Amino acid sequence: MPTLTELLRRADAARAALIERLAAEDTNCYRLFHGSVEGMPGLAIDRYGEQILAQTFHKPLTDAELEEIRAHYRETLPELALVYNDRSDANSRVSNALSLAEQAVAQQDVAIRENGVAFHYQARHKGQDPWLFLDLRAARRRVMQLAEGKSVLNLFAYTCGVGVAAAKAGASFVLNVDFAESSLSVGRANAKLNLLASRPRCLHSDVFAAVRQLSGIGQPDRVRGKKMPPFPKLEPRQFDLVFLDPPRYSKSPFGVVDLVNDYQALFKPALLATAPGGTLVCCNNVAEVDGDAWLESLKRSAAKAGREVRAAEWIVPDEDFPSIDGKPPLKIVLLSV
Repeated sequence: MPTLTELLRRADAARAALIERLAAEDTNCYRLFHGSVEGMPGLAIDRYGEQILAQTFHKPLTDAELEEIRAHYRETLPELALVYNDRSDANSRVSNALSLAEQAVAQQDVAIRENGVAFHYQARHKGQDPWLFLDLRAARRRVMQLAEGKSVLNLFAYTCGVGVAAAKAGASFVLNVDFAESSLSVGRANAKLNLLASRPRCLHSDVFAAVRQLSGIGQPDRVRGKKMPPFPKLEPRQFDLVFLDPPRYSKSPFGVVDLVNDYQALFKPALLATAPGGTLVCCNNVAEVDGDAWLESLKRSAAKAGREVRAAEWIVPDEDFPSIDGKPPLKIVLLSV
């Protein structure tokens, strides 16, 4: 049975070529250890610029395990500070206390870089998840390759990583939509970190309400006799590139997001908000969803909506997110429609 240090060394060796390529792309944030595949399920260790973030999701680290991790990175990345967040409670909230010195490091607002784009990062903030999801790097890279001169709609934008990357790559117009104003405020700050030809717009709205209006389906003020909460009024508009990255499950007065049973409820309006000849990028982060079956369901849904999927391209996460069977939990497909 290999020790934790041996597992970390193996992970370092497996990433050496990738990290060299990422440095050439002006990227300094990536996964150092993907425990679910590399020998310790529930442990994830990421580099975010000048910090290392270790997170546990199944059970807390023992003091000995944490010290073993610290000792390894003191040897291999001595200039980086390490923050440990235990998220093994049922609600996935950070539960472990830090010393005052550790807390000061964890709450530092630092700038990180990915593909030449700068983003804000804090190891601990009012939310739970890091402000940039690293497994979406390959998707942001692909968007940047396509975005120049294009209009871009970023749905479930979170901290607007995709939208800021698109703007950095020369998109003519970017609209980020999310229900959380706290996330959009980070997105606005991310935009200010970069020299952009056009400033992305951030729309605080339930995504269902926004995308139904943009698609031309419309969002009534009353549904089955019940008055809907206030929502921004929008005119129909189609975009050259639409990015759809919903959470696994959420519920609001406007609809239910369910990536297992009803991805189509979001897919149809997102498709109709995509201009003919445009691109729709769809993400599904549920491991048990079969990628091929999911793609076929999207094609059927498109046909029912009177739109053809002309081509489909899988975007596979970079090698710092390895998978046992070549089928990563995060599925990303680029549809030419």
